[in-house]
Amino acid sequence: MEITLATTMVKPIYSTPHPLAGEKVPLTVFDRAAIDLFVPTVLAYPAPAPSNEALKEGLRKAVAQYPHLAGRLAVDDRRRRFLHVNDEGVLVVEAALSADLSDVISNGMPAGNVDKLYPTIPEENVGAALLQIKLNRCRCGGLVIGIICHHHVADGHSISTFFTTWESAVRAGNDFTFPSPPFLDRAATAAPRGTPAPVFDHRSIEFNGSDDGRSSRPYAVVPMDKIKNLTVHFTDEFVAELKTRAGVRCSTFQCLLAHVWKKITAARGLEPEEFTQVRVAVNCRSRADPAVPMDFFGNMVLWAFPRLQVRDLLNSSYGRVVHAIRDAVARVNGEYIQSFVDFGAVADASGEELNATAAPAGTILCPDLEVDSWLGFQFHKMDLGTGRPCAFLAPDLPVEGLMIFVPSLAGMAVGGVDLFMAVAECHAEAFEQICHSVD
Repeated sequence: MEITLATTMVKPIYSTPHPLAGEKVPLTVFDRAAIDLFVPTVLAYPAPAPSNEALKEGLRKAVAQYPHLAGRLAVDDRRRRFLHVNDEGVLVVEAALSADLSDVISNGMPAGNVDKLYPTIPEENVGAALLQIKLNRCRCGGLVIGIICHHHVADGHSISTFFTTWESAVRAGNDFTFPSPPFLDRAATAAPRGTPAPVFDHRSIEFNGSDDGRSSRPYAVVPMDKIKNLTVHFTDEFVAELKTRAGVRCSTFQCLLAHVWKKITAARGLEPEEFTQVRVAVNCRSRADPAVPMDFFGNMVLWAFPRLQVRDLLNSSYGRVVHAIRDAVARVNGEYIQSFVDFGAVADASGEELNATAAPAGTILCPDLEVDSWLGFQFHKMDLGTGRPCAFLAPDLPVEGLMIFVPSLAGMAVGGVDLFMAVAECHAEAFEQICHSVD
């Protein structure tokens, strides 16, 4: 049973007036390419956990460094969205649970519906608080923090850096010193050439358009109960074995993606001559020319599309599949990013409406996949003064073939990686049977 104790709009505390106060910041082409929804995450802390007041006070200080989070999405007279940096605040819901933490989170997994642990996702995004936090205080003193943040305000890299600032503010209390602000100039990240000259077909890749073999196919949509969410743990030893099998120097993400791509393709039983591709999220900050500071707060993600014929994927070595992934990611370079920015400028000048190629809930991506890596984010290290979280949860994924890699909290002493993945109900058992086998 849950009792809501309070609902508060937490507003930032500024040490000096913020230069963005009251600004109406247009969405960049990177913002518009991001999925138009709130992204949930859940963190759990055993007792003793920091007090709600300490968390809210730290939040007031942290949000002052990231004022977009205290703003709202709005619409201009051309019906285009923008970020109104109006300091309306972050929504915080405080709830008391008549259950112990062990009843809510068991072995790092939610014992019930995970969506009860974060704020209700607004039906309308315009005008809603862009960052919303639910503090679930358990009977035993444990704490579950559920967070939703709208993707048009920031990507995962940005939210991870914000969490680090919030963590520091809570731990320091009254001794908190405002750090150097992050890079907040969105316009600088999407500056077109004097004469915009897009050279790639972004209307078919990042936005809805005609299919060129790399963009979204006409995927099927099914009832949500036909999609099963799985959590798979890969130990450090397993990852090391994959890297050895690859025979080339590769990252943990690259070797795990190669492995999972092989295994889910086998589990799906696809025809050998069919093609399968993966939509891979790529952080463009260091890839842009000129490079954008890594502390830029906003969206700066594009996608790579490694693509192989099923027979080649299943018969190829891990090294060859890693090369296919690496080569596709390498094509998201300075030239490609500038072309994307120029495309956004041309679309703006013509008044074209851009619709991101995000799949709706219930979509079956088969024979394809989509992947996000959260391995470089710091969610699992977020120590608010009483230790790191004992669990980090992603929400139920609504699209078959969507997967997220996160650092594991199943055994912090030995590390490892957890895979959250949505699989078609009819393929789940076959995938679980082979996901830990190495060819």
